[in-house]
Amino acid sequence: MPAWLTILLVMGLVIAVLTPSRQQFAWFLRLRRPRWLTFERWIPVIWSVIYLCFYASALIRWWAGGVTAPLAMVGYLVLLVLVQSYTLLICRTRRLAWGTAAGLAGWLWGLGLALALLSVSRPASLLLAPFLLWSPIGTVVTWRMQKLNR
Repeated sequence: MPAWLTILLVMGLVIAVLTPSRQQFAWFLRLRRPRWLTFERWIPVIWSVIYLCFYASALIRWWAGGVTAPLAMVGYLVLLVLVQSYTLLICRTRRLAWGTAAGLAGWLWGLGLALALLSVSRPASLLLAPFLLWSPIGTVVTWRMQKLNR
């Protein structure tokens, strides 16, 4: 199976398995949000771009080859699971603190992965930058939502 298809299928499977049900997500949508969160309608577009960057980064890293390529793919998989678990954890546990923790863990893992990729493929590393810039914003929003939805 070609690399582009393998990565795409794994990403699709992880996203499908770790997406909350409509009922679970409806609870999340009813939560109060900070007043300054005026860009919420753009969040799905932002995440689509981030996932596209994840895909491109993983594909570039795969093509770079080397003995550490399989380990790098595991790194991408862990990052995807952490990122996709954010909403699922919040919705299943009904605790925003779990989302804040998942957001922080995902950012730390993403930073480590980006730094590890620098020596192998600078473009693959730089493609993780949108996530590394956006993730703290999402984590702060979740942290503020905790205070509004006690």
